[in-house]
Amino acid sequence: MHKYNKVNNLQVSQLLYDFVNSDVLPGLGMEQEKFWTSFDALIHELSPENKQLLAERTHLQEAINNWHNEHKGKFHFDEYKLFLQEIGYLEPKVDDFTISTKDVDSEVARQAGPQLVVPVDNARYALNAANARWGSLYDALYGTDVINVEGGAESGKGYNPVRGAKVIGFAKRFLDETVALVGTSHTNVAKYEIIDGKLSATFSDGQTTGLQNTEKFSGYQGLPEAPTAILLVNNRMHIEIQIDRNHPIGKNDLAGMKDVYLEAALSTLMDCEDSIAAVDAEDKVHVYRNWLGLMKGDLTSSFERGNNTFTRTLNPDRTYTSPNGETVTLAGRSLMFVRNVGHLMTNNAILDKDGEEVPEGIIDGVLTSLIAKHNLKEDVPFKNSDHNSIYIVKPKMHGSKEVAFANKLFNRIEDILDLPRNTLKIGVMDEERRTSLNLKACIKEVKERIAFINTGFLDRTGDEIHTSMEAGVMIRKSEMKKTTWLEAYEASNVVVGINCGLPGRAQIGKGMWAMPDLMSAMLEQKAAHPQAGANTAWVPSPTAAILHALHYHQVDVGKVQRGILTSQNLQDEILQIPLAENPNWSAEEIQQELDNNAQGILGYVVRWIDQGVGCSKVPDINDINLMEDRATLRISSQHIANWLHQGVCSEEQVVATMKRMAQIVDEQNAGDALYRSMASNFDESVAFAAACDLVFKGCDQPNGYTEPILHSRRLEAKAKYGAVGAESPVR
Repeated sequence: MHKYNKVNNLQVSQLLYDFVNSDVLPGLGMEQEKFWTSFDALIHELSPENKQLLAERTHLQEAINNWHNEHKGKFHFDEYKLFLQEIGYLEPKVDDFTISTKDVDSEVARQAGPQLVVPVDNARYALNAANARWGSLYDALYGTDVINVEGGAESGKGYNPVRGAKVIGFAKRFLDETVALVGTSHTNVAKYEIIDGKLSATFSDGQTTGLQNTEKFSGYQGLPEAPTAILLVNNRMHIEIQIDRNHPIGKNDLAGMKDVYLEAALSTLMDCEDSIAAVDAEDKVHVYRNWLGLMKGDLTSSFERGNNTFTRTLNPDRTYTSPNGETVTLAGRSLMFVRNVGHLMTNNAILDKDGEEVPEGIIDGVLTSLIAKHNLKEDVPFKNSDHNSIYIVKPKMHGSKEVAFANKLFNRIEDILDLPRNTLKIGVMDEERRTSLNLKACIKEVKERIAFINTGFLDRTGDEIHTSMEAGVMIRKSEMKKTTWLEAYEASNVVVGINCGLPGRAQIGKGMWAMPDLMSAMLEQKAAHPQAGANTAWVPSPTAAILHALHYHQVDVGKVQRGILTSQNLQDEILQIPLAENPNWSAEEIQQELDNNAQGILGYVVRWIDQGVGCSKVPDINDINLMEDRATLRISSQHIANWLHQGVCSEEQVVATMKRMAQIVDEQNAGDALYRSMASNFDESVAFAAACDLVFKGCDQPNGYTEPILHSRRLEAKAKYGAVGAESPVR
């Protein structure tokens, strides 16, 4: 049981109350009593509107369900669209406008590059992500399947020079393609030096050349005649050639090149939402403490490797000498966003005057902003924003009224914290159907503070299924990416973003690559994101960020955006429901789909419930590791719920499938000392019960969200087993 402290009309968990008073407020020049009084007033002012918006979601879903049931066998698109307009699901057309967001950092406004998403409840992961602004291309290539094993190029415990030669060849071809020399390859260079403010490359025979585009030389470290690093720039992304003839790699390279470092993760979402499992005050304080460490710059994480202990901290900035002899400083860390939770959930960390849990999104908004105020101080060791902006991503909003509510919340937070208006920048996740269809209206509601929009296939598909649950049988999950609605949704997000003036002021983003071990496939496929006009896209690891950075050297996103036809209106295409026409799947195909979904659900849920792990690599039914979070869970559970609801499969079949897949998941986790078997006692496994709830109660969950069931069952597991948290060795 939580101990609460009465604060005006609030009951605040003692854990949270002490943390805020002892660790957060000191140094901010804010009186403790004034803060809590203002927080109390905000909660009781905005919570009723929060509830009203959630009630509107329920009302609209019930109306859509009824319409589909009344029109079975006589669906007409024009009637359907008119109905959605009449109930307010489709909002009135918005006149053209241009956003006016100010004080946006270059990582958001001018540069195009990868974006990491990381669970902020894990300090080591958070530090790795923040430090992933720069990374070794050599390491990223050597340690992944981008470099094949043919010709004796296998990776092993020791260094394989055959593989190493392939890595170096790849890197130098990259240099030739992006920062080419006149008349030759970087492979032929024997010496780099700086002469009269320009990069000079000398060959073995003494001849010299320079860059084809001299403006791509940006600086160096060391002496002009013997630089230790050469800074180059292409499409606003930086490349650092590192030189050390005494290094094990550099001593065997003609030019002494030991590595190529790339500017990689320009920004990182420190996630308080889908990738973590925070269900009570204890969990929330842990999350906020890590965010505080990042904002103060003093977060550390120690771990053991072999007989050595290593401690991670935030990386310093990088300094160079510019071509004209001045000092150039580049950020050593990603620009950090913080993703709050959405409007749906409440949390027992704070209770209102009626003893009810307070909306968690309001708690997150106030406390993550309060914590971020530390980074606005002059004496902070690691400045996040050069413009004193705080970047908050707000997920899972439905339509412009909910976005307007988020804007009102941000206004009130700025007033409480004495921040200039629009200090809090907002990222709007375009991952719900009602937001996709009304995106322009949503952006207009935050046109003075918006810094980010982003598509999300998994949550968006989960909402697509749930919204049209009564319309009929959904196609197989693997076919969703080829549907009319999805292609239109992805294209429309960019079109609307450009039409509203986001280029040069905000990010237009794309979703996650979910297979962290398949980097060769990512390198082949993820170029599609910048080619589509997105100036950022999500990656699951620092290594993936380095490799995805290559795409932004290949593609000038600004040029792509300027060529996109912004007069397109793709609303009708987005409204196309992905129904299976006359489904005639075999019994084997149906079972295969159930197996795939059930195994993924169980593999993720068992760690979420039993260990508090909100994001991890989960082996799928073919033992391919997938990066799973609540969004992947939403689509899988909603898909089975639809097939069950529409009679494609039976409850008995799904139960049998879940039990059989639980045995497989148990086997896949056999090496995990913290793992609790499900199949050994189904009746006692809280995780197995949670997975079944997600499927069998899926039609009744608000918008198909998984959080209500997960939170309830996690609290049950914590009470039953004790807490195993996010920093456990399993991560």
